[in-house]
Amino acid sequence: MSTPAPESPAARVVIVGGGPGGYEAALVGRRLGADVTVVEAAGLGGAAVLTDVVPSKTLIATAEWMTIADRAPELGIRLDGTPLSSAVGGTLEQLRHRIDLAAVNTRVKALAAAQSADIRARLEREGVKIVLGHGRLDGPSRVVVTRQDGVEDLTLEADAVLVSTGATPRTLDTARPDGERILTWTQLYDLDTLPKRLIVVGSGVTGAEFAGAYTSLGADVVLVSSRDRVLPGEDADAAQLLEDVFKHRGMTVMSRSRAAGAQRTADGVEVTLADGRVIEGSHVLFAVGSIPTTAGLGLEEAGVRLTPSGHIEVDKVSRTNVRGIYAAGDVTGVLPLASVAAMQGRLAMAHALGDAVKPLSLRGVSANIFTSPEIATVGSSEARLQEQGVKYSVSMLPLARNPRAKMLGVRDGFIKIFAHAGTGTVLGAVVVGPRASESIYPLTLAVTHRLTTDQLAETATVYPSMSGTIAEVARILHHRIDD
Repeated sequence: MSTPAPESPAARVVIVGGGPGGYEAALVGRRLGADVTVVEAAGLGGAAVLTDVVPSKTLIATAEWMTIADRAPELGIRLDGTPLSSAVGGTLEQLRHRIDLAAVNTRVKALAAAQSADIRARLEREGVKIVLGHGRLDGPSRVVVTRQDGVEDLTLEADAVLVSTGATPRTLDTARPDGERILTWTQLYDLDTLPKRLIVVGSGVTGAEFAGAYTSLGADVVLVSSRDRVLPGEDADAAQLLEDVFKHRGMTVMSRSRAAGAQRTADGVEVTLADGRVIEGSHVLFAVGSIPTTAGLGLEEAGVRLTPSGHIEVDKVSRTNVRGIYAAGDVTGVLPLASVAAMQGRLAMAHALGDAVKPLSLRGVSANIFTSPEIATVGSSEARLQEQGVKYSVSMLPLARNPRAKMLGVRDGFIKIFAHAGTGTVLGAVVVGPRASESIYPLTLAVTHRLTTDQLAETATVYPSMSGTIAEVARILHHRIDD
């Protein structure tokens, strides 16, 4: 009789960082039979859940309701109730909604905590071990954890290590955040009252989102942009439309103005610009980018190569230059999206454990800016197509002519599609409007599966619907391609 061969011990995987890249990788690791441990310093979900994506989008969702409420009178909706007596002259004032920021932020933080708890419960159900503490590499196959509970350091042996520690807000030496008046985006959720005058420094995605949200909530907002326009890295038509909307809603946009520093005053802040001008406000938010969380992780000692910007250098399956060490998410600098972090984490774990993988492709990754209106994009931008010399056709239609948009009182927005001039293949798209993050999906399918504008045009849409404009734009491109 032959003796059955003993089963090989499960591969030991240690994941440093429990954000989207980390927890998605952990689930893949367990499905593939590995012994998985996640080391997290703050809480499951990482910054994406606790201080970034989930809380910011919850705040923005509240601001969106304020915008909708402001539009209600034109739809024939009137505020019911008894007008209040004015303190001046005894006249009557019209009632209107107002924001209770303390209640909003309580809800924001509660939702973030609930999402973090849900992620932890899911990982524990799947058999993932969770260690709270700061993890650092001790060579290529060992992680040392300084635990939060004060217990002595824990050493974890690993056959594969994934680093997914994310990034933190960039700060200026001349404007140190104090969490009260000078703020980063992680500190906004401790405010109890709406800022009287909020200065937002930085007109990229984060700056534009918060500037738009606080304007909708009722704050006086000044947006300081060092570039010619807001969202300098986005589609020019979309960025211009959003800037026009911002100004129409009362926001002050200061283009070509670089902030040099900020300091507190007796009852607010002063922001000094590089040209010597000074802007006064009650609070200032610095949204000037982020830096990868790579310091103190033992990466360089383990031989892991970093880029000049401090990000971990990885290939298309998230491998570093050191065998057995992988990285995923914002710490890699590939594309700062939670969806991309999750993709990288899943790819890394599948590759590390010998499963079949396809290298990471960003061609079909859609992104969304949660302003009002939202801006969603997928595929190649017009600037990139021009840079590459690709022969393309482009068509754009405003949402204002869409019947569903008219019913909802929506005026701002458009659909734009880029197609190959010869084949009609969809190369990229921009959707600007309410719930653009949802409307971009059919265009993401088109880019991912190399569909043509004819195939989009031949697909039936609901009438009336916002998506009807997508098919209409595709039909226009059919005629242009035939020409």
